[in-house]
This record gives sequence, C-alpha cells and structure tokens, in this order.
Amino acid sequence: MKVVLFCGGFGTRLREHSETIPKPMVGIGARPMLWHLMKYYAHFGHREFILCLGYRGDLIKQYFLHYDECLSNDFVLSCGGRDVRVLQRDIEDWKITFADTGLHANIAERLKAVEHYLEGEEMFLANYADGLCDLDLRAYIETFERHNAIASFVAVRPNYTFHIVSFGDDDLIADISDMKKSNVWINGGFFILRREIFDCIQPGDELAQETFQRLVTKQALIGQKHYGFWACMDTLKDKNMFDDMAASGQTPWAVWQKSRAASPRTTTSPS
Repeated sequence: MKVVLFCGGFGTRLREHSETIPKPMVGIGARPMLWHLMKYYAHFGHREFILCLGYRGDLIKQYFLHYDECLSNDFVLSCGGRDVRVLQRDIEDWKITFADTGLHANIAERLKAVEHYLEGEEMFLANYADGLCDLDLRAYIETFERHNAIASFVAVRPNYTFHIVSFGDDDLIADISDMKKSNVWINGGFFILRREIFDCIQPGDELAQETFQRLVTKQALIGQKHYGFWACMDTLKDKNMFDDMAASGQTPWAVWQKSRAASPRTTTSPS
C-alpha cells in the first residue's frame, strides 16, 4: 500500500529548537524523524511514499536529493575516499512522490491535494509524520480488512504528565488523577484509509474532527488500541527524550533493527 505522510505543518511548539526546519526533519541521532517513520513502513513492505509538503518543503526535497547512505549503513572506503562501497542500502527500493500541498493547508486539504496520486488504490496508509511506535503493522492492517470501515486510527495512551481533574460542588475538586493512568485514549496518528474517505471530506473539514465525526455517525470509523511504545515529537522535551533514547540504544520503534538482529549471519568458508 502507498503511504501518505503529512509533512507540511509549521511545528510551532518546536520553534525553540529550530525555526528553519519542518518538524518531520528534526533529527533523532543521524537521521530525521521522517526517515525513522519511513523506515518503519518500509520494514513492513510499504515502500511507496507520498510526502505532502508545505512549510520548508524544499529542505525535505534537498535531503533526499542529496541522500547519503553512509550515515546509517556500514561502508568500505578506499583510494583515499575516491571509492566508497556501501554494504547495506536504506532507500534503494523506495519510491517517493514529493507533492506541494500548500503552506497553510490543513490535513484534510493536504489529503485531497494528493488524491490523484492514489488513483486505483482501494486502501492506503497515512500518518501525521510526527510520531513513532512499535505497532505490528501487519496485524493492524489485517484487523482493518476484516471490517467494512472507511477509516481507522491507532489509539494510544497519552504520555503527557498532565493530571485529569473532576469537580464537585462549590468548585471543590472531587478527583485528580495522572493522565497516564487514566482510561483516556488519544489518536496516535497511524491511519488506514479506504478510497471512500475522499467522498466524506467536505470543504473546510479537518480530517480528525469534522470528517471523522461524520464517519462516527455512519459507524465507519474504527480504532486499534496499542499498548506498546508510542511517542510524538511535539515539544523540545520530546526531542530531548528521543535523543536520549537513541544515544542509549533504546529505540523500540526501530523494528527493522530487531529483525536484523534476529536473522542469523551467513558466513562463507573459503574453498
């Protein structure tokens, strides 16, 4: 399936980190978040991407036009650097469409702008491009295929440190609880959509609000609860968390590394 990634937002809450790059290009280790997310989808066999560009989309284009495989793969350098042989490849089998979807467009508008690139696709994947998780994507898709729903999203527990309060009489607090321990679920941004979604989007819609509410009324929206790792890059605190995890090697979203580690190494005996 094709994967639509919404890469056009301003990322205003991360401006304290950088005012010059779009949020999906904020780095985690040697690669930007966008690369980590695309690598996740590619691991499950979905290697055809449509990037919905907006704010500083030129930087995303330049990144892939000048992509350096050596930054995340082993390689052999010889002849004083004139010969570089990369031992593994990241994006050789990826197909990426770069689509300018407007500077101020919302998610639904960006999705409508790339509708023609999804011609003939019965279903496709989509993502906000600002979060990572260790979800079993194959199982998620299989669950969706068993339903007649038009759309699905992954529901996750909020990882924020806010507290939920409820009021009694006279402004007295009746209860206060940690949001992480509550029964609250939020939209984690990993979508599966059928082509019928385009018939449900009306002018002025925001996808996760008006359009999805319309699907709720039609009983055409489902959710997949995910109890594993999920985190989004929303603030500088989140950026620091991802950096710390990458530095310590604790990267649960990097499911491709787990697969590589589980595969036995093949050695060839000299003849």
